[in-house]
Amino acid sequence: MLANTLNTDKKVTEQQIGRVAVKLFFAIADEWKLSEEQSLLLVGASSRTTLHNWRKKLAANEPIKLSSDTLERLSYIAGIYKALQVLFSEKSQWQEWVHKPNRDFAGQSALERMLSGRVVALADVRRYLDGWRGAHYG
Repeated sequence: MLANTLNTDKKVTEQQIGRVAVKLFFAIADEWKLSEEQSLLLVGASSRTTLHNWRKKLAANEPIKLSSDTLERLSYIAGIYKALQVLFSEKSQWQEWVHKPNRDFAGQSALERMLSGRVVALADVRRYLDGWRGAHYG
Protein backbone atom coordinates (compact mmCIF):
# COMPACT_ATOMS: atom_id res chain seq x y z
CA MET A 1 0.00 0.00 0.00
CA LEU A 2 2.79 2.44 0.93
CA ALA A 3 4.64 1.57 -2.28
CA ASN A 4 1.55 2.55 -4.30
CA THR A 5 1.30 5.82 -2.40
CA LEU A 6 4.97 6.59 -2.98
CA ASN A 7 4.60 5.66 -6.63
CA THR A 8 1.64 8.01 -7.00
CA ASP A 9 3.53 10.79 -5.23
CA LYS A 10 6.51 10.24 -7.51
CA LYS A 11 4.32 10.56 -10.63
CA VAL A 12 2.85 13.80 -9.35
CA THR A 13 6.36 15.09 -8.69
CA GLU A 14 7.53 14.12 -12.19
CA GLN A 15 4.48 15.79 -13.73
CA GLN A 16 5.03 18.93 -11.69
CA ILE A 17 8.65 18.98 -12.84
CA GLY A 18 7.28 18.67 -16.37
CA ARG A 19 5.06 21.72 -15.87
CA VAL A 20 7.93 23.83 -14.56
CA ALA A 21 10.27 22.67 -17.34
CA VAL A 22 7.72 23.42 -20.06
CA LYS A 23 6.83 26.81 -18.59
CA LEU A 24 10.53 27.75 -18.45
CA PHE A 25 11.07 26.50 -22.00
CA PHE A 26 8.26 28.68 -23.36
CA ALA A 27 9.73 31.72 -21.57
CA ILE A 28 13.17 30.99 -23.06
CA ALA A 29 11.69 30.39 -26.52
CA ASP A 30 9.96 33.78 -26.31
CA GLU A 31 13.15 35.55 -25.22
CA TRP A 32 15.17 33.89 -27.96
CA LYS A 33 12.36 34.66 -30.46
CA LEU A 34 12.15 31.05 -31.61
CA SER A 35 9.73 29.99 -34.30
CA GLU A 36 7.41 27.09 -33.65
CA GLU A 37 9.56 24.89 -35.92
CA GLN A 38 12.69 25.81 -33.98
CA SER A 39 10.95 25.08 -30.70
CA LEU A 40 9.88 21.67 -32.00
CA LEU A 41 13.43 20.82 -33.06
CA LEU A 42 14.91 21.85 -29.73
CA VAL A 43 12.48 19.74 -27.69
CA GLY A 44 12.69 16.81 -30.13
CA ALA A 45 8.98 16.83 -30.99
CA SER A 46 7.66 16.04 -34.42
CA SER A 47 4.23 17.62 -34.12
CA ARG A 48 2.91 21.07 -33.36
CA THR A 49 0.27 19.28 -31.33
CA THR A 50 2.88 18.68 -28.64
CA LEU A 51 3.42 22.40 -28.10
CA HIS A 52 -0.30 23.09 -28.33
CA ASN A 53 -1.06 20.43 -25.72
CA TRP A 54 1.63 21.81 -23.40
CA ARG A 55 0.15 25.31 -23.65
CA LYS A 56 -3.33 23.95 -23.05
CA LYS A 57 -2.21 22.02 -19.95
CA LEU A 58 -0.31 25.02 -18.59
CA ALA A 59 -3.38 27.22 -19.02
CA ALA A 60 -5.59 24.62 -17.31
CA ASN A 61 -3.03 24.13 -14.52
CA GLU A 62 -2.78 20.44 -15.40
CA PRO A 63 0.30 18.26 -14.86
CA ILE A 64 2.57 17.55 -17.85
CA LYS A 65 4.30 14.21 -18.26
CA LEU A 66 7.52 14.38 -20.26
CA SER A 67 9.68 11.64 -21.68
CA SER A 68 13.20 11.35 -20.29
CA ASP A 69 14.54 12.55 -23.67
CA THR A 70 12.40 15.69 -23.59
CA LEU A 71 13.26 16.38 -19.97
CA GLU A 72 16.97 16.01 -20.79
CA ARG A 73 16.64 18.46 -23.68
CA LEU A 74 14.78 20.99 -21.55
CA SER A 75 17.41 20.62 -18.85
CA TYR A 76 20.20 21.44 -21.31
CA ILE A 77 18.27 24.44 -22.63
CA ALA A 78 17.70 25.74 -19.10
CA GLY A 79 21.41 25.28 -18.33
CA ILE A 80 22.40 27.16 -21.48
CA TYR A 81 20.04 29.97 -20.58
CA LYS A 82 21.38 30.21 -17.03
CA ALA A 83 25.01 30.13 -18.20
CA LEU A 84 24.30 33.04 -20.54
CA GLN A 85 22.82 35.02 -17.68
CA VAL A 86 25.97 34.40 -15.64
CA LEU A 87 28.32 35.31 -18.49
CA PHE A 88 26.59 38.46 -19.71
CA SER A 89 25.57 41.36 -17.51
CA GLU A 90 23.01 42.81 -19.91
CA LYS A 91 19.80 41.04 -20.84
CA SER A 92 20.13 41.97 -24.51
CA GLN A 93 23.54 40.26 -24.65
CA TRP A 94 22.34 36.92 -23.32
CA GLN A 95 19.19 37.07 -25.43
CA GLU A 96 21.12 37.71 -28.65
CA TRP A 97 24.18 35.49 -28.13
CA VAL A 98 22.43 32.34 -29.34
CA HIS A 99 21.76 34.01 -32.72
CA LYS A 100 25.26 35.33 -33.41
CA PRO A 101 27.75 33.43 -35.58
CA ASN A 102 30.42 31.74 -33.51
CA ARG A 103 33.80 30.66 -34.88
CA ASP A 104 33.92 27.88 -32.29
CA PHE A 105 30.83 26.37 -33.95
CA ALA A 106 32.34 26.59 -37.45
CA GLY A 107 30.66 29.95 -38.04
CA GLN A 108 27.22 28.73 -37.01
CA SER A 109 25.32 30.39 -34.23
CA ALA A 110 24.75 28.37 -31.08
CA LEU A 111 21.09 28.18 -32.07
CA GLU A 112 21.94 26.76 -35.50
CA ARG A 113 24.10 24.18 -33.76
CA MET A 114 21.31 23.27 -31.34
CA LEU A 115 18.78 23.03 -34.18
CA SER A 116 20.45 19.91 -35.55
CA GLY A 117 17.81 18.15 -33.50
CA ARG A 118 20.33 16.01 -31.65
CA VAL A 119 20.67 16.02 -27.86
CA VAL A 120 24.45 16.00 -28.23
CA ALA A 121 24.27 19.41 -29.94
CA LEU A 122 22.54 20.85 -26.88
CA ALA A 123 25.16 19.19 -24.68
CA ASP A 124 27.95 20.68 -26.85
CA VAL A 125 26.64 24.22 -26.42
CA ARG A 126 26.16 23.68 -22.68
CA ARG A 127 29.72 22.33 -22.29
CA TYR A 128 31.08 25.22 -24.34
CA LEU A 129 29.38 27.78 -22.09
CA ASP A 130 30.39 25.93 -18.92
CA GLY A 131 34.01 25.94 -20.12
CA TRP A 132 33.84 29.61 -21.04
CA ARG A 133 32.25 30.42 -17.69
CA GLY A 134 34.96 28.45 -15.88
CA ALA A 135 37.67 30.37 -17.71
CA HIS A 136 36.10 33.69 -16.68
CA TYR A 137 35.09 32.85 -13.14
CA GLY A 138 37.30 29.94 -12.16
